[in-house]
Amino acid sequence: MEQQLLETYKEGGRIIKSIFDEVEKVIVGQRSALEQILIAMMCNGHALIESYPGLGKTLTVSTIAKVTDLKFSRIQCTPDLMPSDITGTYIVEEHDGKKAFRFERGPIFANIILADEINRASPKTQSAMLECMQERQVTVGNETHILDKPFFVLATQNPIEMEGTYPLPEAQLDRFLLKILIGYPTQNDEEVIVSRYTGNVVPEVKPVIKKETLQALQQLTREIPLAEDIKNYAIAIVTATRNAREQHIEYGASPRASIGLILSAKARALIHNRNYVSREDIQVMAYPVLRHRVIPTFDAERRGVTRDQVIADILKQVK
Repeated sequence: MEQQLLETYKEGGRIIKSIFDEVEKVIVGQRSALEQILIAMMCNGHALIESYPGLGKTLTVSTIAKVTDLKFSRIQCTPDLMPSDITGTYIVEEHDGKKAFRFERGPIFANIILADEINRASPKTQSAMLECMQERQVTVGNETHILDKPFFVLATQNPIEMEGTYPLPEAQLDRFLLKILIGYPTQNDEEVIVSRYTGNVVPEVKPVIKKETLQALQQLTREIPLAEDIKNYAIAIVTATRNAREQHIEYGASPRASIGLILSAKARALIHNRNYVSREDIQVMAYPVLRHRVIPTFDAERRGVTRDQVIADILKQVK
């Protein structure tokens, strides 16, 4: 039985490598961000991707959708976007002189939803996604419509200090498994990007897995063994955020963060072709799991202390 599991983990590693190889035909660099997006999908979770404009957020998500052969839908969030523009609405149809209502599905009915620049939508529209993200269903009028599986919201946002943005409420932020930061490419990567996208041939990708394969990877992720001391280590990190006012934290993370930290660490272990979770997996994934769940104190924000710095301090203290 153990040998069979080891072979399954190795097969999972080969499938994941094929995904990265295909995606990197289009996306240059950003390996850490690509890993984290795939980790969110393997954990059946949602991801919030933040960076300045022009760094490939939208291209990355659409490319992953093509490679995984999932139904893809893009919602461009604007201040005048209404909730019904996302979930759908009832329209009146007339047949043989009789009128009847028919539900016209919105773009939320897909497998991968790219909510582009989600923090440019109004709070009312942002909240329309809460039920979809948590319950995987849409309620319009008196009817509930179940969303297809798997279902992921991969939302992009610009830094909140930019003009025309609405900060996401904490309740919605907590629904995202990970908050992923994409930085500027290195000079070498940018040279490759310029060469690749100014030539005659535009890179294309093809599907390398099916929906069922991704769902099998999700199941395999949950089967990764977890040592008791590693589980306690992850929980200690999360609970440390709740009693750390001296560490510049006003409010700490919820138990949802503990679940997310352990699941994402399991997925990272599988991506790195291991059948066990290490302390390094916990430490690396603590940043994307916690950076949108801890609320810094006013004094910390005034002094420019970042959330990643706060998390780093906690990791140093928790042994």
